[in-house]
Amino acid sequence: MLFQTTSHASGAMSRILRLGAAAAFAAGLGAPAMAQGEIDKPECVAPAQPGGGFDLTCRIAQSGLEPHLSETIQVTFMPGGIGAVAFNLFNTTRTDDDSAIVAYSTGSLLNIATGKYGQFSEEDVRWVATAGADFGAVIVPADSPFESLEDVMNKLTEDPASVVVGAGGSIGSQDWMKAALLIREAGGTPQGMRYVALDGGGDAIAALMGGSIDVYTGDVGEMVPHMDAGTMRVLATMSNERLDEPFADVPTAKELGYDVEWTIMRGFYMGGDVSDEAYNTWVDAFKAAYETEEFAKLQSEKGLLPLNLAGDELTQAVNDNMAKLREIATEAGLIQ
Repeated sequence: MLFQTTSHASGAMSRILRLGAAAAFAAGLGAPAMAQGEIDKPECVAPAQPGGGFDLTCRIAQSGLEPHLSETIQVTFMPGGIGAVAFNLFNTTRTDDDSAIVAYSTGSLLNIATGKYGQFSEEDVRWVATAGADFGAVIVPADSPFESLEDVMNKLTEDPASVVVGAGGSIGSQDWMKAALLIREAGGTPQGMRYVALDGGGDAIAALMGGSIDVYTGDVGEMVPHMDAGTMRVLATMSNERLDEPFADVPTAKELGYDVEWTIMRGFYMGGDVSDEAYNTWVDAFKAAYETEEFAKLQSEKGLLPLNLAGDELTQAVNDNMAKLREIATEAGLIQ
């Protein structure tokens, strides 16, 4: 079950919301404000060119932690290998850099699992906190003959070659992985799947609407602007529990009997040799931010859903699920 800790994370979300309300109430009663963490020249490294998902992740840290750190985070860019250059740098020359956090996503974890980041593994860095999350979704056009996820899965079981699945990622990408999970649950193999790799979510949606693909394994977040238009239907989400509006009426794949989950986690790591003092300062700053309405609003504005994990809780989540990523990647032929 991919990102098995999502259930725990969902519970954590509820607890965080309750804690946030309690904190706000306490503040209203004159409770003392939390002290700002001391980090010298804090930096968030986006391991890509400006404007992408890693940039977005760092901007959330920059804005969301401003009240909780003594200095404003500076965002820098380190493109190369979809995160490989940064991951290797923070495992060699910057392993003890107390001032810097690096953005990552589930795609980064997949690259670690498949060895695309080289000799280093998830155990060589320290996982700090999440910025938020998105979730996979099974999407069809409004006029699709598939009325439910069960319809799709039945067809994939009977004749997988008759269903054209597409997404905005090449073979081995996390978008492809969502489709691979579906075909595996239908009793098939990723090698037997008809998959069309498209250049991003926009092209995938265009292909879906144009009839070039039958099913789009996309993300929940990108569907928000399309929900009112009525041009597409979300048959199921790949979250562990039902989401809030506008997806409250959309079932999860799990509740329909399919063991398919995909959480697109966005967050931050540090070098493996940073001091405990600095690491805990970063973790505590994120935990303080999670308890505020401002951080929840920031997540929403950036198109992310609340998945708030920090420190040991995040480390456990990452470690628990890397084995599953490697298992799926091996089955898909991505690991020899």
